[in-house]
Amino acid sequence: MELRADARVPFERTLVFRTYRDHLRDLLPYLPDVRGIEVRERRDDGLRTQVLNVWRGGGEIPAAARSVLSETMLSWNDHAAWDETDWSCAWRIETHAFTEAVRCSGSNRFVADGENRARIEIRGTLEIDARKLPGVPRLLAGTVAKVIEGMLLARVGPNLVAVSEGVSTYLRAKADG
Repeated sequence: MELRADARVPFERTLVFRTYRDHLRDLLPYLPDVRGIEVRERRDDGLRTQVLNVWRGGGEIPAAARSVLSETMLSWNDHAAWDETDWSCAWRIETHAFTEAVRCSGSNRFVADGENRARIEIRGTLEIDARKLPGVPRLLAGTVAKVIEGMLLARVGPNLVAVSEGVSTYLRAKADG
């Protein structure tokens, strides 16, 4: 399934891009669905940067539900290739649970959107291969995959936009600071 979302940030594109790339952990107070972000790897090569972040979700999930869901079900690796030559970030998500069954990748483009404003265009795909999920009958795999994809997209899109809103809030707090 296709993922499409746009977010507007009332700050200049370069600042938004670099904040998103370089200060993601500083955004945690502004991301209610995220409990942690760990930078595992980072390689800078001029205007290009490769980053591997490990995200831990579940911030807004009640403690009782979190006790049923394993840590791996709420965590994922975010492989990101940032390119300041075209203001883009190609990303690939690798879930810690059901890794073989989930494919999610895409790119974010950071576009100047007037004076001191940026638009983040988030585009990607999410595919579930339900045949690789335990307990799903082959006959129902296609239907189950579509239902799971729809449920996940209903959460993923708003969460990606929430990161952009977190960037806005973080930058406003720094400006007022």
